[in-house]
Amino acid sequence: MTIGLAHLLTLAAMLFGIGMYGALSRKNAVHVMMSLELMANAVNINLVALSRFLTPDALTGQFFSVFSMVVSAAEIGLGLALVLAIYRRRRTVELDAIDELRG
Repeated sequence: MTIGLAHLLTLAAMLFGIGMYGALSRKNAVHVMMSLELMANAVNINLVALSRFLTPDALTGQFFSVFSMVVSAAEIGLGLALVLAIYRRRRTVELDAIDELRG
C-alpha cells in the first residue's frame, strides 16, 4: 500500500481538527499554545504533501514549510515569555483568570 495525497491531507485535517478542538476547549495557556503548534504542523504537512504530489520538481512547499517553522518557533518563544511573565505576576496560567491584557 502506498501513501497518497489523500492520506496525507486526511492526516493533516485530523491534526488540524484536534488542534482546533484543543485551542477552543482548553483553559490552560500552555495547552492552548501546544494546540496552536499542532495546527501549524498540520499546515506544514499540507505544504509538503501538496508540493510533493503537485509539483515534484519544485521545492516551493518545502521552503514555505521551513519558513513557517521559523515563524512558529518565534511565535512560541514569544508566547512562552508572555505566559511566564503573567505567571510570575498572577500565579496562574488559566486563561479565564487573566484579564490584564483586556482593553
